[in-house]
Amino acid sequence: MSEITTELIAAHQLTSSEYEKILTLLGREPTLTELGIFSVMWSEHCSYKSTRIHLKKLPTQSKYVLQGPGENAGIIDIGGGIAIAFKIESHNHPSFIEPFQGAATGVGGILRDIFTMGARPIAVMDSLRFGKLDDGKTGARNHRILEGVVSGIAHYGNCFGVPTVGGECVFEECYDGNPLINVFALGVFRHDEIFYGKATGVGNSVIYVGAKTGRDGIHGASMASAEFTEESKQKRPNVQVGDPFMEKLLLEACLEAMKTGAIVGIQDMGAAGLTSSSCEMGSRAGTGIELNLDRVPQRETGMTPYEIMLSESQERMLLVAEQGREEEVLRVFAKWGLDAVKIGSVTSDGVLRVKNHGEIFAEIPNRALANEAPVYSRPYTKPLRAAPFEGPQIHSSNLLADLKTLLASGDLCSKRWIWEQYDYQVRTNTVSGPGADAAIVRIKGTEESVAMSLDGNGRYCLLDPREGTKLIVAECCRNLSTVGALPIATTNNLNFGNPERPEIMAQIVESIEGLAEACRFFEVPVTGGNVSLYNETLGSPIFPTPVVGIVGTLPTAPPIGIPFHHAGRAVILLGGLGSPDPGEFGATQYAKVIAKSLWGNVPRLDMDYEKRVHTAIRELVRDGGVESAHDLSDGGLAVALAECSFGPENIGADISLDSDLAPELLLFHEGPSRILVSTAEPERVFASAKKNRVEALQIGATLESRVLIRNRNESLIDCRVAELKVLWSSALEHLLQSPVMV
Repeated sequence: MSEITTELIAAHQLTSSEYEKILTLLGREPTLTELGIFSVMWSEHCSYKSTRIHLKKLPTQSKYVLQGPGENAGIIDIGGGIAIAFKIESHNHPSFIEPFQGAATGVGGILRDIFTMGARPIAVMDSLRFGKLDDGKTGARNHRILEGVVSGIAHYGNCFGVPTVGGECVFEECYDGNPLINVFALGVFRHDEIFYGKATGVGNSVIYVGAKTGRDGIHGASMASAEFTEESKQKRPNVQVGDPFMEKLLLEACLEAMKTGAIVGIQDMGAAGLTSSSCEMGSRAGTGIELNLDRVPQRETGMTPYEIMLSESQERMLLVAEQGREEEVLRVFAKWGLDAVKIGSVTSDGVLRVKNHGEIFAEIPNRALANEAPVYSRPYTKPLRAAPFEGPQIHSSNLLADLKTLLASGDLCSKRWIWEQYDYQVRTNTVSGPGADAAIVRIKGTEESVAMSLDGNGRYCLLDPREGTKLIVAECCRNLSTVGALPIATTNNLNFGNPERPEIMAQIVESIEGLAEACRFFEVPVTGGNVSLYNETLGSPIFPTPVVGIVGTLPTAPPIGIPFHHAGRAVILLGGLGSPDPGEFGATQYAKVIAKSLWGNVPRLDMDYEKRVHTAIRELVRDGGVESAHDLSDGGLAVALAECSFGPENIGADISLDSDLAPELLLFHEGPSRILVSTAEPERVFASAKKNRVEALQIGATLESRVLIRNRNESLIDCRVAELKVLWSSALEHLLQSPVMV
């Protein structure tokens, strides 16, 4: 009688048709170990079975791209024989169940993706989404999740010794039961130091290195491919436990072992652990791999082949070394005090063969697990839209009170409480860190720096996934250009609900197509990324939340920042005031925080105009034509002016506008393609704007200690900088310290 029952198949989150495909591939019923292997490799988390056909629409090549999608990380040439590897990954589900370890191991996993390519990690960024902190029903839990996640990121990054240089943090009710933890990492190396995850060379040895294997993380990949239910907290054993100090040793040992020339392939044991690392390496190379599990270092007794293959214990790597040169590799890991054991060999038959004490527990073609996993063309209709097209009439009775409320809101307030827990200066490469429009790290030994920006906007994408995603790409490129960087490549983390619902699948398709269009236009090809689906709790999905990370290059120089530095400088709005339609106001932070609603359409984006604004500001920053620069995004003009005033000198501005827009729209609309600059040489700004055919409007001058905004001589805002600054800087701590009524 077969040990594989209908209940067991369902428990492994395999459909009946997928099980039939397994029977056809094997020509027999699978063993329990084989069923587990298929379960994790065919999970959404590992196979991208719902999105793979749509991800092919993304642009992936340019003169800078050395390695696109398909490897552990994308690789970009930045000149002088130097390359950077970068990628973003999610750890959403584990961070809900166990916030500290879920977030910490998310950092550990993305760092291994970088150094498995041969690069030394030099920067981390994070994009975080939490439920509302002031909600009477869920606020206490959201406090706990936020504090656990931030502590986990800080613990792993600080102990490992990599700076967390920036990111974003958003609070929205839809993330109450499903926080998003997306972590980006970037590393640097020379072209001749690049390694790939391929098991080449029949007869070569397969070597296990790093931490011992335990029972933590078993079925982590399949858990991340399912919705949350009331029983989700019982899945704590599916969450891995990390050790950043061991990972630091693993990094140094791997980079040293790579220099021996004996290693021909290397892969991180991430999602699906030993299973994914072995079959993916074999599949890429068209080879087979034979494993002897009795040789795998184990920290628990009595582990079964099923448990060993599916464990997601952290800080482990799989190497392929040239036959006869194994000792060179083993000596390096012994020096660093790490386990390193030959557990198998590369074969010619293309099969993953799993043995334990001589008995075969699994024999599966590698390509069936990796390249030839199921691919679905899921049906889709129109994107789910949970917001009306018409919204309330907005007539503010106190614009200054509105500005103060916005500056003290969770999305717009200072995130110092978060980033001061990170060591963002470790390794002494950080040129511009948290709080800037884009983070900048220098590349030691060169005159080049790399800038990075992470952006996302779930409100925009709920209203219009295609246009919302295009706006995210535009903002990311604008942030880079505002610090003087040329955007050159993209990674992305696509966070969505259940793809089996046609209206959710429509969100996914529209967002990917918008991403493809914008990345192609702005010449920032996608070199890799992550898809995180089934982000739902009890049938309630998150907002569609694509997170875009874009990198750019610039000459190393003192950074230009957001704050105004001197009184009496011209304040110019590069790109102009904009001409928003009132129907676009419902997507703004003003609508969210003040009107407490969401409606209408997203701001209109003219990509050609946006790109010309990027060129103009990049020229001005690099040539020293401006003293400060800050893009307008969440909160619009009034919030941007306040943020520019929050420097150490408390320099504000005296602004005079001439517009027939309603005051609320004028101050708080979020139309794109606008950058606020201060300069002692306004004619240089006007010349660059004219050359690039964009508007440049002088709207006032910097002023000590106050922010004044008038429109046609009517006073709209008049406040001391210090008063606004204290609200903005202390708001998050007040939210976290305030008792939440439950």
